[in-house]
Amino acid sequence: MDTGFLLPLMEEFYTIQGEGFHSGKAAYFTRIGGCDVGCHWCDVKESWDASLHPLTAIEAIVENAKQHPAKTIVITGGEPLMYNLNPFTALLNENGFQIHIETSGAYPFSGNIDWICLSPKKTMAPKPEILPIANELKVIVFNNNDFEWAEKFAEQVSPDCQLYLQPEWSRREKIMPLIVDYVMANPKWNVSLQSHKYMNIP
Repeated sequence: MDTGFLLPLMEEFYTIQGEGFHSGKAAYFTRIGGCDVGCHWCDVKESWDASLHPLTAIEAIVENAKQHPAKTIVITGGEPLMYNLNPFTALLNENGFQIHIETSGAYPFSGNIDWICLSPKKTMAPKPEILPIANELKVIVFNNNDFEWAEKFAEQVSPDCQLYLQPEWSRREKIMPLIVDYVMANPKWNVSLQSHKYMNIP
C-alpha cells in the first residue's frame, strides 16, 4: 500500500455530490478504507479498519470510473491521505478525470488534485501545509464551540478558499438554526447540507 498501486477500496459508486461547493454535480466516488482520526459522530465508521476492505489495483478503480459519463472523481474515506495518492491521481490524470478529494488533512499531502475539500477534525489537527492549498474549508458543526474553531482555520486558508459550515447529521434540527444565524451574521461563510441524504442517494 505504501507504493500507492493498491488501495483498500471500501466502496465505489456513481452519484450526485451532496455537499459543499460542488453540490448537485454528478461524480464517481471512491471511498478508501482506513482512518484513525476517530470522530465520534462519523457516519461511515465501517471505513476505519482498512483490513476489512480488499486491496484493489488502481487500474481497476479507474476502469470502473470510466464506465460512467461524468469525468469528476471524488476520493474520500476514511482518510485517503493515509496513502500515497501519486500513482492513482497520475493514472486518473492520464484518463482525463478532474480529481476532488475530501480529507481531514491530518496526513501529508500527496497526489495531483484539482479540488481539495479540507474538513478539519478536532481529534487530529490538519497538517499546516494543506491549509494554504485548500480550495474548500468544510467544518462540521456539532455544538456552539465549533464556530470559534471554524474561524481559527478560516484565518489560515487562502483568500480564495470557499468556506462552508455543515450541521452534523444527527443534530441537524438543533444545529441548523444556529448555522443560519451565524452565516447571516458572517456572510463569508456558506451553508452546506448533506443533500444526498434528503435525495435518498449514496
